[in-house]
Amino acid sequence: MFYDATENAHGLPHDPFKALIAPRPIGWISTLAADGVANLAPYSFFNGIASDPPLVMFSSAMRKDSQRNAEETGEFVCNLATWDLREAINMSSAMVGPEVDEFALSGLEMTPSRLVKPPRVKASPVHLECVYVETVKLKNRKGEKHPFYEMIIGEVVGIHIDDRFIKEGIVDIAAMKPISRLGYHDYAVTDDLFSMRRPK
Repeated sequence: MFYDATENAHGLPHDPFKALIAPRPIGWISTLAADGVANLAPYSFFNGIASDPPLVMFSSAMRKDSQRNAEETGEFVCNLATWDLREAINMSSAMVGPEVDEFALSGLEMTPSRLVKPPRVKASPVHLECVYVETVKLKNRKGEKHPFYEMIIGEVVGIHIDDRFIKEGIVDIAAMKPISRLGYHDYAVTDDLFSMRRPK
């Protein structure tokens, strides 16, 4: 099939776009509000976008608590979303007010960060401590501001890796079983890898 994406005239019961950009890593973002309330939320528009220095981004539909907290306090943490934590990740996606602590809501234990103030998810095997860099106002090809999405960029200043998953100097990411977002209500788990070397 082919359809005009501008008109979004696909004729299907649900928009297939997100199902086609898959799998997408999940940025499980923890922040602190200016009044000290902890916030935790998953974002499937998330990725690493540069190295040296390492930069990450997450994109928020509408201005949510994670974005506001990152902008106001200048810090956030990306916690690795894994198979073992899938139920808590889902619970932390609940649409609740800014006064609600999603760590408590999801039954998760916090642990302090080293270089930033937002707490980390103790049970997660990887944490990226980030300093907020900027918010990019997304536009379409005509230069018109996107009505919902903005992209938040942070520089990774500290990285935690659970020592259990470092084997012979290599991070065993498959053993961590990271989960990713597919389309609709579907997710995937990474637990089987294959390797290929670039041609010379």
